[in-house]
Amino acid sequence: MSKKVGIVMGSDSDLPVLEKAIDTLESYGVPYEVHVFSAHRAPEEVRAFAVDARKNGFGVIIAAAGMAAHLAGAIAANTTLPVIGIPIKSAGLGGLDALLSTVQMPSGIPVATVAIDGAANAATLAVEILAVCDEELRKKADECRKKNAQKVLEKNSAVEKRFNTEIKP
Repeated sequence: MSKKVGIVMGSDSDLPVLEKAIDTLESYGVPYEVHVFSAHRAPEEVRAFAVDARKNGFGVIIAAAGMAAHLAGAIAANTTLPVIGIPIKSAGLGGLDALLSTVQMPSGIPVATVAIDGAANAATLAVEILAVCDEELRKKADECRKKNAQKVLEKNSAVEKRFNTEIKP
């Protein structure tokens, strides 16, 4: 059985974005837990979650937050498990503030950071991290990559048929 993925969001308003991560993990059959903790409003709970994550069966933590977006960093500061940050788009700066807050971590406290609102990629990265030590999960990840490549090649074929015609003088 694979380790769990922890999904932590700074606000329940982030849930619509994180549902893409949940859907992705479910498609791989990876167990997960979902929590709402704020790095600023519930710092003790964030710390306790991070400190106990390994003994609670987690292998990777996905942390999503907008604006100041310190959640992923606060978690990473308290665990050596891989942490994947998802900057959440906000009205003010379109998520650029969250992106910079998430990606600009000090040496020794890494946070892997995906695109703004990039929940599906965060979950895919979590799967790939867990797959390092889980052969069944690695096979599923490899198969997913093959299916994605096939979809692109099918679209390429359709576009080539439509536009790659010989022009006669």
